Amino acid sequence: MALDQSFVGRSYPPTEPYEVGREKIREFAEAVGDANPAYTDPEAAKSLGHSDVIAPPTFVFAITFKAAGQVIEDPQLGLDYSRVVHGDQKFAYTRPVRSGDRLQVTSTIEAIKSMAGNDILDIRGEVHDAAGEHVVTAWTKLVARAAEEA
Repeated sequence: MALDQSFVGRSYPPTEPYEVGREKIREFAEAVGDANPAYTDPEAAKSLGHSDVIAPPTFVFAITFKAAGQVIEDPQLGLDYSRVVHGDQKFAYTRPVRSGDRLQVTSTIEAIKSMAGNDILDIRGEVHDAAGEHVVTAWTKLVARAAEEA
């Protein structure tokens, strides 16, 4: 069953603040195999003009995808998550994520399309710091595969 087009434009409440820590950044950088010293060495980050270590660009996926859970779990939307695959991800940064940031995410359904029986859901996550300043926008595309014919 196709998702309801009337949900396009619906925004969900901001998440609780997520405090970005040096150790989480280091662990993420190691997990993705990125040895950039700006991710682990405060002095290296400061030499590049940052106040503390910065996070790799895809670090925010963890918090924006968690925030998108509000959309995914919305019973009125009716998304069958057991049929969902991750279709695409992109980011547009105002500034890097830094250790010490307290970030909140507001998720909005940007588009719903149906193609070949599959539902395609585009979710935009606006990430702001504790001062309310924009840090990054993340777009997540989810594809709910069509149910197989019996």
